[in-house]
Amino acid sequence: MIKLEEVTKDYVLDQDVVFAALKGVNVEIKDGEFTSIIGPSGSGKSTLMHIIGLLDQPTTGKVIVREKDISKLNDDELSTLRSEVVGFVFQQFNLINKLTVIENILLPTIYARKKFDYDPKEKALYLLERFGIKGKEYSYPNKISGGQQQRVAIARALIMNPDLILADEPTGNLDTKTGDEIMKLLKELNDEQKITVVIVTHEPDIAAKTNRSIRIVDGKVV
Repeated sequence: MIKLEEVTKDYVLDQDVVFAALKGVNVEIKDGEFTSIIGPSGSGKSTLMHIIGLLDQPTTGKVIVREKDISKLNDDELSTLRSEVVGFVFQQFNLINKLTVIENILLPTIYARKKFDYDPKEKALYLLERFGIKGKEYSYPNKISGGQQQRVAIARALIMNPDLILADEPTGNLDTKTGDEIMKLLKELNDEQKITVVIVTHEPDIAAKTNRSIRIVDGKVV
């Protein structure tokens, strides 16, 4: 699905100072994997996530997605590929409090430049029922629990039928019990719908719940 070949990422911190966030990374994420990217703060795992999620491009090296070299795509083509392939789940949920739950879930479809072969609202209602939050569709995010907010965020990530769910510290703002429930939900999506799931975390116990771990230290996969 996604392959990184000798990827580096440099950031210019000052006129004469360059920080190498990634150093010759080779990683392949295959269809149907349930994988974690684990590393301490500052290891480069967030940079790696941004590149896998097509939010950023490498300084050098290749990123191949669905056999397409992303360096050869223009901004519109890259944006379209991102919306079709990747659904994001964030630690902070990133829901919009002035929108209702169902409006938050449907938000990606409003900006999509395509016709759907399904009814997005029907899918949103189905996801709410499946995730155990039926009846909350017209509530606002700040009026529901953290676990419910994360379920809404996962539903939003799924509304475009992505191939990959990229979850950045998805249990970071949740208590242990609720975090376990979210991990179980992500595993079910992987097992039942064969959606590829990549979880970015610094917690070994979360990484241990995945089938494969990619460990990154000082910008290198080890």
